[in-house]
Amino acid sequence: MAITAPTGSRDLPHPDREEIRLEDVLHALSDPLRLQIVRELAGTGGGELTCSQFVVPVAKSTTTHHFRVLREAGVIRQIYRGTAKMNGLRKDDLDALFPGLLDALLAGADRQAARLG
Repeated sequence: MAITAPTGSRDLPHPDREEIRLEDVLHALSDPLRLQIVRELAGTGGGELTCSQFVVPVAKSTTTHHFRVLREAGVIRQIYRGTAKMNGLRKDDLDALFPGLLDALLAGADRQAARLG
């Protein structure tokens, strides 16, 4: 998959919509921490969060890895605004490619979280 970076020195590479693959999305969402990140982004109603707004029980380098996996799979979009790296869910792209998949996964994750406490 060719992941292209927009122009600009701090722009991060993202796959175009047509390059997003189901197996990459499913792999990215198979990790509990990455799924937690996506659930938090989904809770913003289309908004964005900075990396520092996520409370995760891992080192910063590990967190960076998880965000990269999500970005390279096409699940999130990361852009710099000043010094802040903003994260947004690519719901429109995912819904266009795989209708209902993201909503079903998020609903399942919510049910599991309620069941497991």
